[in-house]
Amino acid sequence: MALNVETLSNLERRVTITVPLQPLEAQIKQRLSQLSRTAKFPGFRPGKAPLGLVNQHYGHQVRDEVYSGAVEKSFGDAVEQAKLRVAGFPNIEHKPFDQASETLEYTATFEIFPEVKIGDLSKVKIERPALEVADADVKKTLDVLVKQRVSFEPVKRAAKKGDRVKVTLKAFIDGQEVESTGDEGIELVLGEPGRMAGFDDELTGGKTGVTKTFEIVYPEDHNPAQLAGKAVGYKVTFVTVSQPKYPEIDADFAKSLGVADGDVEKMKAEVAESLKQEVAKRVSAEVKEQVFQTLIDTSEFDIPRIILQTEIGRMMESAEQNLKQRGADMSNVRLEPAMFEDQAKRSAKLRLVLGELINGNGLHASADQVRAMVDVFAQSFERPSEVVAWYYADPKRLDEPAALATEENAVSWVLSKAKVTDKKVKFDELMGTK
Repeated sequence: MALNVETLSNLERRVTITVPLQPLEAQIKQRLSQLSRTAKFPGFRPGKAPLGLVNQHYGHQVRDEVYSGAVEKSFGDAVEQAKLRVAGFPNIEHKPFDQASETLEYTATFEIFPEVKIGDLSKVKIERPALEVADADVKKTLDVLVKQRVSFEPVKRAAKKGDRVKVTLKAFIDGQEVESTGDEGIELVLGEPGRMAGFDDELTGGKTGVTKTFEIVYPEDHNPAQLAGKAVGYKVTFVTVSQPKYPEIDADFAKSLGVADGDVEKMKAEVAESLKQEVAKRVSAEVKEQVFQTLIDTSEFDIPRIILQTEIGRMMESAEQNLKQRGADMSNVRLEPAMFEDQAKRSAKLRLVLGELINGNGLHASADQVRAMVDVFAQSFERPSEVVAWYYADPKRLDEPAALATEENAVSWVLSKAKVTDKKVKFDELMGTK
């Protein structure tokens, strides 16, 4: 096998390979001989047809198969000989096989994986959020849980912020009706986010049975765009006004949170423990994100086109599935590769860097680490042992916990090299409720 390697760009290579055909004749004859044992031809019993007849009918097909196999094997041998790490599939070009005589020459054009070099991590600064869960955080969480369990009771007074109103509504633009709730009406909690404050201000003070008309001018940047910059007239009739009724933090409330004996102090302790676990998860996620960004920022290399295209395709497919699950009409949605390119570049680069870091430093998760990750997954289920058994019933199910445990090893390795400092943060800031 003769081999010539050309460098077309930083990552693109083209190899020209010449394969001698004479050694392949023995394979062709062997396959034809095997076919002759079962081939059926008119006038001959199965397996009794002359080899020449078998060659006449199947020789072209067998020769193509043998030559294709030779191309595949020689390409594998060539890239191994030249120590090339091929990314994706090669584009192979050759003359028709039946035009080959003593040798078969073909070219294979492909990309190689880049040489990934990670920068000096000893100069990198990582800020780890530091937070101790306080009684005030527990109280704030309980307040949220109380609000989530709110009920409403009808009142005869005027509506105020925090009340729930049921109204029938019609909307007009330039005198033309553009929206109507019909007789069913809709329920709104006054002051809740997601609507223009001016709209709720107009509803505040309304009473059951009263009809009110008013106009709202929406800003130019309003979403949805159909209302942007428009003056919309509303005719609203109040059907009911109800005030919120919040549960007391007592034994019944504790039982609703899973504390069987209704012990309020035990409930608070469990809420505190749950918050500590959530804080730990968020701190870990924040640190991991900083580590990943550090690896991206300190590494410079080209990304193979095939890897980038594959990542874009994966993201587009995922986005389409998400939109379908939300009920989107995909005939009105046009997803373009350019929408995902920047995100795909980051994801592909991170994957290549992590692969180099993990393989180069032996950071693959051990069996014990994978089991520990499975145990973490199982904690949130009622019967953890059954969940663990489910994971281990099929080795493929361990891929996700193994990958996450390996990522944790990579993060820990980077942290051992970088300068890590603790930064005090507030509870709301960490939880994203600020």
